Amino acid sequence: MATVEEGLQAQIRNIEATYGKPMSDWLAIISASGLTKHTDVVSMLKKDYGMTHGAAHRVSLVAREQAAVTAAAGPGRDPVSALYAGKKASLRPLHDALMNTIQAFGDDIEVAPKKGYLSLRRRKQFAMIQPSGAGRIDLGLILRDVPPDARLESAKGFNALFTHRVRLTSTTDIDPQLIAWLQRAYDRA
Repeated sequence: MATVEEGLQAQIRNIEATYGKPMSDWLAIISASGLTKHTDVVSMLKKDYGMTHGAAHRVSLVAREQAAVTAAAGPGRDPVSALYAGKKASLRPLHDALMNTIQAFGDDIEVAPKKGYLSLRRRKQFAMIQPSGAGRIDLGLILRDVPPDARLESAKGFNALFTHRVRLTSTTDIDPQLIAWLQRAYDRA
C-alpha cells in the first residue's frame, strides 16, 4: 500500500505531465504573480492555466509549503543554511561536496527543501539529504532492485519514501561506490 507522501508525489508527477511544467516552474509563476492567499492562487491557476481544481489546489499547497520552509530559514537565509545551523554547521562542507557530486550528473535536478531535509528530484524523487545531530548526513536513495548491505542500509525505519540509507561522516565517504549508487538512482528518476 502506498504512503500518503507517495500518493502526493504521484499527484505532483501527474500535474507536471498534464500541464507540461515542472513544479519549480509553477512555484516561480505563483511567486511572480504576487498572490499569497490560497484561494487566489487556486483561482489564478484555474483561470490562466486551465488547471482542474484539484491540480490547482495541490500546486498552491506545495507553494505554501515552500514559502513556509523559506520563511522558517529566516530573513536573508536560504533553507539549506537553516538545515546546517547550530551544532550541524560542521556538516555543511560535507553537504556542499555531496551536492557538487550530484549536480555533476545533470542540470535537471530540482532541490526541494523540506522540514529537516532536502529532497532531490528529476521527473521523480531519487534522493534526500538530511543532516543528523549525530554528526553525520543521512543520504536516502531509491534503488528498488539493489539488496541492502553493511554500507547501503535498508531505509526501513528511517524514511518510507526511500529504499536505502547511507550514513556519511566525511568527504572521503563520497567515493566511487557512493557515486555509482547516486548515479543509478538519478538515472532511474
